[in-house]
Amino acid sequence: MAWVAGVRFKPAGKIYYFECENIDLQAGDAVIVETIRGIECGSVAIGRREMSEEELVLPLKSVVRKATEADIEIFQKNRQREAEAMEICKQKVKEHKLPMRLIDVEYTFDMGKVIFYFTAEGRVDFRELVKDLAAIFKTRIELRQIGVRDEAKMLGGLGTCGRVLCCNCFLGEFEPVSIRMAKEQNLSLNPTKISGICGRLMCCLKYESELYESGKGSGEDKHGRKSAGVEIDLKGIDAGSRGDQGAGKPTGDGTDAEGASDTSPGL
Repeated sequence: MAWVAGVRFKPAGKIYYFECENIDLQAGDAVIVETIRGIECGSVAIGRREMSEEELVLPLKSVVRKATEADIEIFQKNRQREAEAMEICKQKVKEHKLPMRLIDVEYTFDMGKVIFYFTAEGRVDFRELVKDLAAIFKTRIELRQIGVRDEAKMLGGLGTCGRVLCCNCFLGEFEPVSIRMAKEQNLSLNPTKISGICGRLMCCLKYESELYESGKGSGEDKHGRKSAGVEIDLKGIDAGSRGDQGAGKPTGDGTDAEGASDTSPGL
């Protein structure tokens, strides 16, 4: 067993667990942690708790300390440096005429590395670009190519439902989505109807897939558990029990006094 806390480095980023044996942490606390990329500043998403080693990915890195006001100030200055680094890198990409689109930039908390995220149709030879950037920033440079789903997650936007993209506001990790999920839910297979702004199948197709896979209308998930909800049987309820009085009172032929048919769902 180990005392750990779950930490995120982006608002809807993946949660990583760090050992915090002697530090009491609550959700929302800013912390300084040791990662494979160096020292980073993150936010506690899951407060301090005890977990078995089978539930964790070992070996664990440690929480160095709760973030101080000075740490927060450094973190905010790094965000400003990232905006400057973005503009410099875009200019260098144009100079080298590279077929790539810069998406985001990250400084590690200790400024030991600058990470540039980009998209491209294929492989890009950016060795000369890295040399130029290393000479400018005087630190380690990493260029990381990402896919279209990660691009949408970083940039954000609105989905066809009119809401902020799930991946940008709460999905920590992407889960596999297949066309079979759309078929089981009797959805239109028109790509424009079931694809997100990234051009891939919408992540929300996964949300109800478990119910469709197992229950097939029985209201049970694949573990045999009843789904949330209440079944209401309106059969046998007469007009008096509904409190229908006077105008609009149903008659024996299934129409009300105004002559409109009673087509309430479920009757």
